[in-house]
Amino acid sequence: MEPHLDRCAITPYGREAGSSRVRVFEWLDRMGADFTVGSYLSLPDASASRLLRHPVSLARAEWRLGALARARPRRLLLHREASPLSRGWWERRLLTSAEFAVYDFDDALQWDRGEGGLARRLAPKADKARVAVRHADRVIAGNAVLADWASRFHRDVVVIPSCVALEDYTRKPGYVLRDPPRLGWIGSPHNEASLLLIAAALTEVHRRTGARLTLVGTTTPSLGALESFIDRIAWSPASQRAALAGMDIGLMPLPATRYSAGKCGYKLLQYAAAGLPAVASPLGVNADLLRQFDMPAPRTQDDWTTALLTLIDSHPDARGRLGRAAREVTGRRYSYDAWLPRWAAALELGPVP
Repeated sequence: MEPHLDRCAITPYGREAGSSRVRVFEWLDRMGADFTVGSYLSLPDASASRLLRHPVSLARAEWRLGALARARPRRLLLHREASPLSRGWWERRLLTSAEFAVYDFDDALQWDRGEGGLARRLAPKADKARVAVRHADRVIAGNAVLADWASRFHRDVVVIPSCVALEDYTRKPGYVLRDPPRLGWIGSPHNEASLLLIAAALTEVHRRTGARLTLVGTTTPSLGALESFIDRIAWSPASQRAALAGMDIGLMPLPATRYSAGKCGYKLLQYAAAGLPAVASPLGVNADLLRQFDMPAPRTQDDWTTALLTLIDSHPDARGRLGRAAREVTGRRYSYDAWLPRWAAALELGPVP
């Protein structure tokens, strides 16, 4: 017989993956609660090519999910999905095995039909997200757009945003532009193609000002002609802190899709935590954050060009006021400290230590 677990958290990725780190590991670290954590293969993502390189580990990961279900935990937190191979069966089994189960999601998985490859089409996230919402005892959604959808299938939905810890970011030391000016972006390799949406604006700003672009995420070139003025930095906690503080303006372009409307604005919060002025597409949570930060919200290529040039031409004190105000708002409204009592209550974990 499998041992009976008290508390269990299941996430598809390891701590190095942004979503799992932000939505699971950071909370557990702060609670100091004794959770058994199952993170599938503990990889930074679950791409088909990566999974195929680990067939034995893949089989073991699937077996471990069965062991966790048989252990019938008293408290279960499931983030996003249990397995990239599941079409909903693992999510249903795990959530119904627990005495009290919470499903957490932070992207518009309900609109992810597996575009981009055969492996993803075989197990689309949309179906399993709907199954998970229906079989959880409570749902945690990363924003109001996700919560509105989840509320169609469940009456107990709590909104808890993706949060940041200000102490994990080096505060920008000054606002005099670097020479040349330094635009910046941070994210995962499969998201950096969003920069191609504003390629014309970036190219024009580079032509006029010599501005270069720092990418924190992957060192593999993938953005064509933009690579001529891109400097790449591999992600790590240490490189993130130094790189963001050294940028002049953060970037967060998004395609105008339903999936983008469900995003949680995490890049904007990271820039704000470092006190960095930023420009972003006003979609979903981004639109509200940009209003709170009083930062540009361009929609067209010309808008992006104007917004970036205006910030570059601004007095350092003006950029400083934007950056410092955004950091203050983020600490007050989007920090782990601000939301920890609500998160603990959502999982019915008792008083915050």
